[in-house]
Amino acid sequence: MFKKVMEAKSHQRLSGADRKKLKRILKDRFPRASDADFDVLLPPKAEITVAKFQNRVHVYGVEGGFPIFFDVDGRGSEIFPTVFTLWKVPEILPSFVLKGGEVSRFVIGGADLMFPGISLPVEGLPAFVAGEPWAVIVPGNPAPIAVGSTTMSSTEALKAGLRGKALRVTHCYRDSLWESVDGYHVPNAGFFKDVVFEDPDLFSCEGAKDASNDQQNGINNEVVEESVDLGDINSETNATSATQKDLKNDNVEQVIADMDSLKLTDNVVDDESIAEEQRTLSTEDVDAHLDRCLLQALHATVTDKYLPMPGSILWSNHLLPCRPSGVMLDIKKSSHKKLSKWLQVKSSAGLISVKEDKYKKEVVLISVNRNHPDYTSFKPEKRPVEKIDKAGDHTASESRLQKTLEVAEIYKPTVHVNPIFATVGADVGKLYTASEASGIVFNYVEKENLVKPINKSIVVLDPTLCDALFKGAIKKGSMYPTDIHKKDLGPTFLSRMQAHHIVTRGSESVVCKGALKPIQIVTERRQGNKKVTKVSGLETFLLDAEALASELQKKLACSTTVGELPGKKGREVLIQGGVIDDVAKHLIEQYVIPKRYIEVLDKTKK
Repeated sequence: MFKKVMEAKSHQRLSGADRKKLKRILKDRFPRASDADFDVLLPPKAEITVAKFQNRVHVYGVEGGFPIFFDVDGRGSEIFPTVFTLWKVPEILPSFVLKGGEVSRFVIGGADLMFPGISLPVEGLPAFVAGEPWAVIVPGNPAPIAVGSTTMSSTEALKAGLRGKALRVTHCYRDSLWESVDGYHVPNAGFFKDVVFEDPDLFSCEGAKDASNDQQNGINNEVVEESVDLGDINSETNATSATQKDLKNDNVEQVIADMDSLKLTDNVVDDESIAEEQRTLSTEDVDAHLDRCLLQALHATVTDKYLPMPGSILWSNHLLPCRPSGVMLDIKKSSHKKLSKWLQVKSSAGLISVKEDKYKKEVVLISVNRNHPDYTSFKPEKRPVEKIDKAGDHTASESRLQKTLEVAEIYKPTVHVNPIFATVGADVGKLYTASEASGIVFNYVEKENLVKPINKSIVVLDPTLCDALFKGAIKKGSMYPTDIHKKDLGPTFLSRMQAHHIVTRGSESVVCKGALKPIQIVTERRQGNKKVTKVSGLETFLLDAEALASELQKKLACSTTVGELPGKKGREVLIQGGVIDDVAKHLIEQYVIPKRYIEVLDKTKK
């Protein structure tokens, strides 16, 4: 964005009201930052200025100081901190760590950040959604070198095999925004003209600390001498020294350069050893890891209330988190080659049940056989629960908890089945799950001794049970049945009760009578041949229309409004443009709404 030099068309100071508005927007945009951080960036008594450019970019700064934030479209929906801000408060954004300092050449040169250039932590790819602001740092250097927005969510990235563009860089070190500051500076000696390496001062301190510890053990003297000898004969060290010849103390910089080269060499060796370990995994090893991860996931995270589940969600959200540390699962290196074929094999073995979605051409997990010998004999690992120390992580965890959705079908007794409940002493005013209601009718059968002696799978119908199951459902002139099979007793009994649904999100829950009405997403044309998308039915799933409208406005970069539904209870969100697929995807990913509860209709198609 700031590759070319731009001239501002106007400069002005922010009024008190605009200043408060800016601070509110920043707090919503960067929840990781504390009030103290904002006081550092926006001093209470300092004047805040805004520079407006021809391409609608707004740059905010402290008068007489450096730029602190910039707004891409001038609407407040895409505000980013500058690198000067990140050098002061690096915790304001999460950061992607590059695989090495050499990768920073491409980022500084104006390229976007690709997934192959990112160093993944041991615990795996962190969670993020598309359009989130992230920073970029070099290993060993805490000062970020660039900032931008993610191009896809972490789930989509895993589906893509961690290929493609990870971050669309909007601003970086040495671009025109950085150079526009009078007296621009760098945060440490690791920042060079066209590349950024680890901070030598930080590394030298760590190296001195490690050396002290090794000397106490009496094993470091030979190691230090060998390291210095290697540094003296390393040709890469001479190249690094030539790059730093404009610094004052050549001797000190030579030692630092030697240590830098040794550090980079160690990193390369580590990466090669990890890659070699991945190459040594045989097809049988990959198959064994896949089977173990599936059983671990079925025990730990895949519960029946989340079924049916697409195979892609099973892979990215459940199987990959269960893989051993340092092992990268690749289905293509297994004997099955494809996820769908592997799941079909497990279905044939009786462990799971799957079917193919013909429209999306994807295998869907339908059920799990928890009585299968492989399932019962497997002992799942007890994974330690990570303690959340940071306030930002705690807030994000609470936000995810509030978005967790549970939908359960429950039943209310009717006049048909009330005599059965009264006989076993059950409350006719309560709501029951399917298993609880079936248990009541079987308790009645056991109490009245209605099981046929010669065939234990047949239940004899007495007048009370026969009326409860069939009165009013049999045509006039037809004979009432005298018995019923046990497998048909429960479903028939449930069909005579009134169906309800209980929807739970976080600590809130609501009971809906009858069938659950889906969320409706409709696109239609308005005056002037313009498209508008309407979303209704949000209240049933405990969604706030105002909050959803605000999220979609930022995510889709379009205007949104909230209005009352005519003649009905509830509100609907109106979005400019035909964005059915984007809205449905947002509801599924962010609010865990099952696809069967989303109804879409595009009235603009002929």
